[in-house]
Amino acid sequence: MAVVAGLALLAAFPPYGVWPLAPVGVALLAAAAHRRRLRAGAGLGFLTGVAFFAPLLAWTNLHTGYLPWVLLSLLQAGYLALLGAASAWVSPLAERSRWAWPALTGLLWVGQEALRDRTPFGGFPWGRLAFSQDSSPLLRLAALGGAPLVTFAVAVAGGLLLTAAWRRTGDPQPGGPARRWLPVAVPAAAAVALCAASLLVPVATGGAGAPVTVAIVQGNVPRLGLDFNAQRQAVLNNHVDATLELAARVTAGSQTQPDLVVWPENSSDIDPLRNPTAGARISQAADAVKAPILVGAVLLGPGAGQVRNAGILWHPGTGADMAQLYTKRHPVPFAEYVPLRDVARMVSKQVDLIRSDFVPGTTPGVVRAGPAVLGDVICFEVAYDEVVRDTVTGGAQLLVVQTNNATFDVAEARQQMAMVRLRAVEHGRPALMASTVGVSGFVSPDGRVSDATGFNTREVVVRQLRLDDGRTLATRLGWWPEAALAGLAVAALAGAAVLRRRERTTPG
Repeated sequence: MAVVAGLALLAAFPPYGVWPLAPVGVALLAAAAHRRRLRAGAGLGFLTGVAFFAPLLAWTNLHTGYLPWVLLSLLQAGYLALLGAASAWVSPLAERSRWAWPALTGLLWVGQEALRDRTPFGGFPWGRLAFSQDSSPLLRLAALGGAPLVTFAVAVAGGLLLTAAWRRTGDPQPGGPARRWLPVAVPAAAAVALCAASLLVPVATGGAGAPVTVAIVQGNVPRLGLDFNAQRQAVLNNHVDATLELAARVTAGSQTQPDLVVWPENSSDIDPLRNPTAGARISQAADAVKAPILVGAVLLGPGAGQVRNAGILWHPGTGADMAQLYTKRHPVPFAEYVPLRDVARMVSKQVDLIRSDFVPGTTPGVVRAGPAVLGDVICFEVAYDEVVRDTVTGGAQLLVVQTNNATFDVAEARQQMAMVRLRAVEHGRPALMASTVGVSGFVSPDGRVSDATGFNTREVVVRQLRLDDGRTLATRLGWWPEAALAGLAVAALAGAAVLRRRERTTPG
């Protein structure tokens, strides 16, 4: 049952996208761990975690070998082991009232994700239940309480399914057949009603501001894999050439003049601020298209042996705008920097492939690009609630995710696009994802994807957007919904401890 739970959770996520299986996976894990000893609950949760995370994160082993994938999968499975133990621990509360089961399940899942999203080294939020619901009615709940509320709703639905299915040996079956089916029908109907009621949550459909035309340039790379960096001049040339082709179509009248062009992360791994040739090529593209370009660049410094993963605005005629520069605030540990390098080297000498540690930025990615204020986040940062929210509270009207998927595969890209969809609904903002190799595309404030590109292709997509300055309830509340739900999870664990103590001291 625990293994099937993990596989059901896996199937709920892209590229499979069978979102109703997420509550099913939640229910199966809760059932497997119910009444178990803590070690057994932890072991069952760990099995679920391995069955879920190992295939979900399989894209991490495509070019780095098996060791990073195995270690990351086992680490993430460890958090589901904690969830399994916690589910076993609160069994007495569920035994006292079967209707407590849905709330307990929802609270424990939010608490587990709150911990996993932050630890260790800043956490790894990939695989949150909320990110499986990009095509679900529950996605609309993100406008009220962000990803934590969506996760809570998915887990509550799973708890309701478990409440409907669970039967204790010797339970009385009063009344006729209709009465006997009530304990099944009512919670099952409540799970369906929860999803249906989510459709009533209002979400933004488009901004009221002036229209802005935005182009995404997906230049592609010579070949997929870690050595795309060795081809950095070719990658830059690909994005320049694709932009020049866009400019030619604009001049010919077959394409609308863009107000802004967005290039992806790593579109210029040659520092254009220090390399005149790279800077000249970007200026050539900006001058030709007659619009500012948000360039994803690797910048040297500020210190020796340090680099920055940045988004920098490049204007036609004047070049780099140093006032509109965003440095990635959440570099990926063991990919963009190596914590505890000496210890990590004892596990794998591959850590020395990362010769220079990326330095984190300190300010939100609010980039003022002419007619639009951008909320720029880079790659995996889209998974972190506060990194995205900080741009919106800073004035962002359009969410921009610059990413490089050249070292992964299409499954990872689609999982990332699901996160962009949630962020658009959460903050009531149009959004876009610009990737070196795909998938790139636009997302409306209600979560719909437009002009999605293929994977490992060179494409340019242009779309007119209407921006918005409003704030959703989720934006205004920030981290409070998660804090409240996680606090209640701790209270449930404490309540279970009290109940267990009473049961041990009660005679007979």
